Amino acid sequence: MTKSNKAPPAGFTREEARRRLLAGREYVGVDRIDGPLVFVKNTHPVGYRELVEIVDPRGATRLGIVLDTAADVVVVQVFEGTSGLTMPGTHVRFRGEPQRIGVSERMLGRVFNGLGQPIDGGPAPAGDLEVDVNGRPINPTSREYPRDFIQTGISVIDGMNTLIRGQKLPIFSGNGLPHNELAAQIARQAKIRGTETQFAVVFAAMGVKHDVARFFSSSFEETGVLDNVALFLSLADDPSIERLITPRTALTLAEHLAYNLDMHVLVIMTDMSNYCEALREISTIRGEIPSRKGYPGYLYSDLAELYERSGMLQGYKGSITQMPILTMPNDDISHPIPDLTGYITEGQIVFEREMHGRGLYPPVAGLPSLSRLMKDGIGEGMTREDHPHLASQLFAAYSYVKDVRNLASVIGEEELTPLDHQYLEFGEAFERKFVSQTQSEDRTIEQTLDRGWEVLTMLPAEELHRVTETEIEKFYGK
Repeated sequence: MTKSNKAPPAGFTREEARRRLLAGREYVGVDRIDGPLVFVKNTHPVGYRELVEIVDPRGATRLGIVLDTAADVVVVQVFEGTSGLTMPGTHVRFRGEPQRIGVSERMLGRVFNGLGQPIDGGPAPAGDLEVDVNGRPINPTSREYPRDFIQTGISVIDGMNTLIRGQKLPIFSGNGLPHNELAAQIARQAKIRGTETQFAVVFAAMGVKHDVARFFSSSFEETGVLDNVALFLSLADDPSIERLITPRTALTLAEHLAYNLDMHVLVIMTDMSNYCEALREISTIRGEIPSRKGYPGYLYSDLAELYERSGMLQGYKGSITQMPILTMPNDDISHPIPDLTGYITEGQIVFEREMHGRGLYPPVAGLPSLSRLMKDGIGEGMTREDHPHLASQLFAAYSYVKDVRNLASVIGEEELTPLDHQYLEFGEAFERKFVSQTQSEDRTIEQTLDRGWEVLTMLPAEELHRVTETEIEKFYGK
């Protein structure tokens, strides 16, 4: 067969034009069905992550995407699962384009499944435009440095692990800990102070149980913030493969709101451990060589692909801030999921099971938690002039409390010095008055900083080495 010399349509390369001409070609029968994967042989050249239609023997259509493509076989992952498919009776049609979703501001206030289809009983909102869910590559040199302070109303975050606009700040939790409650509270209370900006929340839940999904929906609805939140819920009984597309669908809407509509968007994704388990399941079915704990070797790059879809870009007024939540298996912070997440993101908020057992909410561990961008978004003109030194002093004093508690467990409290006893009293007050708060309590940054000074008054002024004399005179004991 001779090659055509006809020029491709304007805007397309010759290979893209050829793929579009072949789009819609249908193949009858598949070579193998394994879990959520379908293997098709002897196809035309198809693209990675190309959208696929799978028609079962009854004529019903399901969607999938190309997961792997080679000269002899194409691997397709089916979102709705492969139950009811037969190898000779399954029809496969390649669409010649990646998966797309219609996005618009009208999606705020609605509830969708992981594929972006409404599940709240309402009609599908009319999209402003169709967008590839895989996102667009961002030139690193076009990124702006995150600086503006986001007030969550939670003292241990605002005061000591400050969230900055455009930052990626994950929450490392564990099974049975109140990370869902904290995520809902942040979504309800988060705001950018001092400016009249449009602020929206995109919430993606992967592999959650029905009662957890109802908790999120009712929490936002009862507090009146649902109109400013878009929920993407991939439930535990939905096909696990859907969890891989849920964060991409949510981030696609966030990018439209931020970069086309100039909104500031907070993206909360829970639970990233469920996402990684789905990734490991697919990797195992494909027969890939496993890496640490059986996860695929590309786990790092796959997570980075999601986390890096955030930030502030030159020439755009909007921004995307991410707070991914993950449950650490066996509370192991060295597990591959939190370990790799920590390399990509700018800090972490770590839950402590012992604090939760003592009835503290939120049970945020003071010392392992860290916000690497905090120093650039606090201080005079942003929060308050004493904030940087106060946070440093609270960290230092609480660190000494931990040492004293360890010492007391060995020699007994009666052997401690009077100063050590003051530090123990400070530690108790710090956890009860500063860290702990109710799930409906929304503290301003001024209230948070004032509480910090209140608990510091339990220590002698000469012990406060990280705040200035001027700050001690102005705030200490006031």
